[in-house]
Amino acid sequence: MSKADNSSSPKAGGVAAAMSALVLAVLLAALDQTIVSTALPRIAEDLNGFDDIAWVSAAYLLASTAVTPLWGKLGDMFGRKGLYLASTSVFLVASVACGLAQNLPELVGARVLQGVGGGGMIVLTFALVGDIVAPGERGRYQGMFGSVYGVASIVGPLLGGVFTDQLSWRWAFLINLPVGVVALAIAARALPAATRDTLSTRARIDYAGATVLAAIATGLVLVTSFGERWGWGSPAIVGLIAATVALAAVLVPVERRAAAPVLPPAMLASRTVVFSSLIGFFANAAMFSVLVYLPTYLQIVHGVSATLSGIHMLPLVAGLVISQSLAGRWAAHVERLRTILLAGLAANLAGLLLLGTIGAGTSALVLGVYFLITGVGIGMVPMVVLTTVQNSVPTADLGAASAVVTFARSIGAAFGVAVFGTLLNTGFADRTSGLPTTGGFDATRPDTIGRLPGALRDTALDAFAHATAGGYLWIAPALAVGIVLALFLKPARKTYADGTADPAPATLGTPADEPIPASATAGGRADTPSEPTTEATGAVATG
Repeated sequence: MSKADNSSSPKAGGVAAAMSALVLAVLLAALDQTIVSTALPRIAEDLNGFDDIAWVSAAYLLASTAVTPLWGKLGDMFGRKGLYLASTSVFLVASVACGLAQNLPELVGARVLQGVGGGGMIVLTFALVGDIVAPGERGRYQGMFGSVYGVASIVGPLLGGVFTDQLSWRWAFLINLPVGVVALAIAARALPAATRDTLSTRARIDYAGATVLAAIATGLVLVTSFGERWGWGSPAIVGLIAATVALAAVLVPVERRAAAPVLPPAMLASRTVVFSSLIGFFANAAMFSVLVYLPTYLQIVHGVSATLSGIHMLPLVAGLVISQSLAGRWAAHVERLRTILLAGLAANLAGLLLLGTIGAGTSALVLGVYFLITGVGIGMVPMVVLTTVQNSVPTADLGAASAVVTFARSIGAAFGVAVFGTLLNTGFADRTSGLPTTGGFDATRPDTIGRLPGALRDTALDAFAHATAGGYLWIAPALAVGIVLALFLKPARKTYADGTADPAPATLGTPADEPIPASATAGGRADTPSEPTTEATGAVATG
């Protein structure tokens, strides 16, 4: 077995079991980013914490983003299976603590711990896929996880509302326990164990790099989560931005001195990794502006319930799932990765431009078509980005590479939600500044539109619809930048400068159009092209 291997391949029957455990983990970690959104008002009421309730969501996002690079690197060093089981256990213990919290500080503290576990579950899941399946098959499985993540982002608020109305908001957290225990039991049996000779346990953990990266993530999440609330020009926000920029300048020197850097400098010098991460950042910014704010538009402008808004979003979910599945199959041919990525970004951009035309009178049928197109675009991008990066690095660095992409996408999601929220609120306030405030209407709070009488309410609803549409038109250029970056992206051919390539587990076979070279039968790697060319970094060979 090659030294680049981080794990022994599972038997054919174990692949399905391993994937089922990983899917459950992604589902739980993704749900807990959104499931509390509809439960927050009741939580604030029960725990008497209206002023600081935003920390319930921000604490999870902050912790999960901050620890992602460390989990990824530790997985490379000590084996991903054990750390995956540990992160899942932390997540489950924290979920119980969240469900039993008696005051807001207890809940926020438990959410931080839950984010620590959830961040590990996500990045280690993506890296474990690279351990279990061959490079040509990664796109298909990563696409499946991307579908689960997208669906969870929409279903989460619905489940939170159902639990809050029918049972208790505490079940939004406690439901993780039975599902998580099943996932943990399957993972313990089915996931491949690391082989002793492939681990780098003698290398010292990069505490300095991990601390700097965590501080950068903390600054970015705080700025995006509280920028509008504290004021974008306030001393707190300006200070956070300055500190984050200073830390970013320190990061590269710190990592160059580290024996086993949590963020290898060579990875930052790879055009494939940098461009893919930036594309993931922009795509997630657009994706979460859609997933978070379209239900709000439906509930306020069309007057539907939280549950019905989820039903209206089903065309988007359908487009996402279908495109993820098809793109995963097409990505078995590495030459198609850039084509799939460009198609996904273009469809996503078209969807945003169409959403930029919605108004108060846009019919459900037209909205459904717009949602379907947007979902198709959203579904193609994340899987291709992650697969492209994983195929460009040795297996020994899969964790760190997956963490870079996951980190970029998490920050992109936070920025997208923050920027769109500011655009939406500012646009709505500008369009309704002349409306009377009698009766309790507040131009800075769209949820007070219902307090206006007849014609004035219609005017405010139209203003909110146009503010939402305007936000998508402002977000659209981010995807245009992603398209430009994708044009210069050269997906790796799965072969490295040292002549090695990722192993293709015999249990999965090899795609029919990629015959196994003779070296594969002697323990070599199966995806070696005949004429590789080397990137400027020397880290990978590209086609």
